[in-house]
Amino acid sequence: MAHIAIIGNGISGVTAARHIRKRSNDRITLISAETEHFFSRTALMYVFMGHMEYKHIKPYEDHFWEKNKIDLKFDYVSSINYSSKELDFQSGDKLSYDTLILAVGSKPNRFNWPGQDLPQVQGLYSYQDLESMERLAPTTKRAVIVGGGLIGVEMAEMFRTRNIEVTFLVREGKFWGGVLPTEEAALVGRHIEEHHVDLRYHTELDAILADENGNVRAVKTKSGDEIECEFVGLTAGVTPNVDFLKNSELEINRGILVDEFCKTNIPDVYAIGDCAERRNPISGRKALEQVWYTGKMMGEAVARTITGTPTEYKPGHWFNSAKFFDIEYQTYGWVRSTLDAQESQFYWEHPDGRKCIKLVFETNGRELIGVNVFGIRLRHVVLDQMLEGEKTVDYLLEHWKDALFDPEFYTDHINEVLAEFNSQFNTALKPQKKSWTRIFSAQKVWN
Repeated sequence: MAHIAIIGNGISGVTAARHIRKRSNDRITLISAETEHFFSRTALMYVFMGHMEYKHIKPYEDHFWEKNKIDLKFDYVSSINYSSKELDFQSGDKLSYDTLILAVGSKPNRFNWPGQDLPQVQGLYSYQDLESMERLAPTTKRAVIVGGGLIGVEMAEMFRTRNIEVTFLVREGKFWGGVLPTEEAALVGRHIEEHHVDLRYHTELDAILADENGNVRAVKTKSGDEIECEFVGLTAGVTPNVDFLKNSELEINRGILVDEFCKTNIPDVYAIGDCAERRNPISGRKALEQVWYTGKMMGEAVARTITGTPTEYKPGHWFNSAKFFDIEYQTYGWVRSTLDAQESQFYWEHPDGRKCIKLVFETNGRELIGVNVFGIRLRHVVLDQMLEGEKTVDYLLEHWKDALFDPEFYTDHINEVLAEFNSQFNTALKPQKKSWTRIFSAQKVWN
């Protein structure tokens, strides 16, 4: 019986462990120095806001692991001897393995700002980050958040629920400027400001200033302004958590270099999730893909490979979802911050300024390329099949009710959307009735 060791108990590592157990009786050891048990990282904010307790964000009961014969090791791996296949732990323990999976995740970016190591400066990634925010919140009157992305919005919402003032520093001239097109960025920016967040564009952090006791007292921007605060959130993206793996025979660039099967350059060693960097990225996609669902898919693929069914990591069409305070966001396919030369777009925004649709399609042939929706929910499986089937933007709009995932009796706005589209593109599209057969068929294929 082989022994499979997995370093990291996030979504990638846990998915790999679960699927290996489904397919084999091999010994599995899941290792983490963060928490003993797997938890939903994206739900940390809800614990802080009082919507849940920590126990509620653990998808599996604590007895699940023993029941499924998955050993848990709560310790920090200090070094790996790849030739002898042995792990050295901070506690002094050692563990031999036959196959090793590195699912060590990522950590917040730091750009050598003066003061970045002060005790009130942190990101929002780990359980320890949550504990730190809980400890610091009672003495925080104002928090300054650096970096205009998803984690920054989560942190801002967390503090605002406790009536803590928030200043948000965004380097670009629009919110999440490297990802969102102008219209969507403006919608999100307005919504953040509606929640009484001091949102400052074209503003970069220069230094974090300490008081006489070594605690955060303010930040200084590159324009010379000082903003008094007691907490600084660094949310300018993440980087693979691979420092402890460097200076060895393991090949590392920004992340751990892997092939299409998530194999590293060392036999019987794999890397998945946020720390894995594709040597040859899939066309149109980044070498590093640090989102929840791609980590889950890597975990499933590597489990099949290790248990005798070599399986390439094939993530399919790009998808992501998030929440900006009260507005939900979904994206399918490719909606970039600026259009490519051969692309056209359609944008519709509801008069309330809290819902919008962005459709990107080929100018010639009108094949659908990507979809953004804010304040509107779509069915992942239906959008994925439309993109896979190379449907046109006209087809999507006419079958919008099939794609819609909003509750019953919810206003679908399709008549207003079609009227605007027909006016802009000189078409005569009409909404089709919802096809339950098509939806159930799609769900059956997905399951």
